[in-house]
Amino acid sequence: MFIFTKKFTIIALFLSLLLNACTKLPGGDARKNPPNPDARVKKNLEEGKGFRLDSAFKGSGSTNFEFASSNELWRASLDTIDFMPLLSANYSGGIIITDWYSENNQDSIKITLRFLSNEIRADALNIKVFYKRCNSMMNCTISERDSDLKKELQKEILKKAAVYKKQTKDKNFKPYEVTDLKN
Repeated sequence: MFIFTKKFTIIALFLSLLLNACTKLPGGDARKNPPNPDARVKKNLEEGKGFRLDSAFKGSGSTNFEFASSNELWRASLDTIDFMPLLSANYSGGIIITDWYSENNQDSIKITLRFLSNEIRADALNIKVFYKRCNSMMNCTISERDSDLKKELQKEILKKAAVYKKQTKDKNFKPYEVTDLKN
């Protein structure tokens, strides 16, 4: 009888600790999480939470490479501003910054592209165009302007990205082949 009560006490103590620990977990409050599973997954991924079985068995993960060539918006942006020298291009950070550029000693321009999404749409890009004007005494003023250049860049990037996406889709398309079952 003593062994049974000892085991029962240990199990009851373990279960009470286990159940009590659940209230302390972050994100455990159902009122703060969306009821839709897809929205919950998206929220967790945006917050950096989550666990995937395929990544758990891969080891240290040091061989995980991101290839920018598969992102049509990134490729189109680089192709559009290829005439300008790049100061920084960070695919995982989603930003491209050009160096100052000018033709015939006119105003210099600098372009910053931020990628807000991988989807090919107008609000996926945040383009800023900066102008630098220097006088003869090398006093320079820098200003950001909402110019036609910004609109033209966005239009050209989106157009090229759509073409790249169509080319990728056409290249990966494999028609369904009907096999002859009579043979």
